[in-house]
Amino acid sequence: MKIGVNIKLDVTKLNKERFFQGKKGKYVDLTAFIDTEQTGEYGDNGTVSQSTSKEERQNGTRLPICGNVKVFYKDEQESHTPPVSQPGPGPEDDDMDVPF
Repeated sequence: MKIGVNIKLDVTKLNKERFFQGKKGKYVDLTAFIDTEQTGEYGDNGTVSQSTSKEERQNGTRLPICGNVKVFYKDEQESHTPPVSQPGPGPEDDDMDVPF
């Protein structure tokens, strides 16, 4: 299934110490949890926060929610082939520009 999402992010909640320099820009790792079957109080379908490492998760570290996700498109067509996993943006991508 394909879905399209809009992400609204409060950049003031981002911990800038977690930003890292890549070959073509400055980046931050984010994690989104999306539930296409449920809608929250404000019409959202999920949350966004900065990513934590495996060790941080094991120690119970939780970072604040810094945004939300709203599904605007769902392709409900059944496919008989498994989806192909595609990597998200990384340090080699140049289309992310954080203005701070």
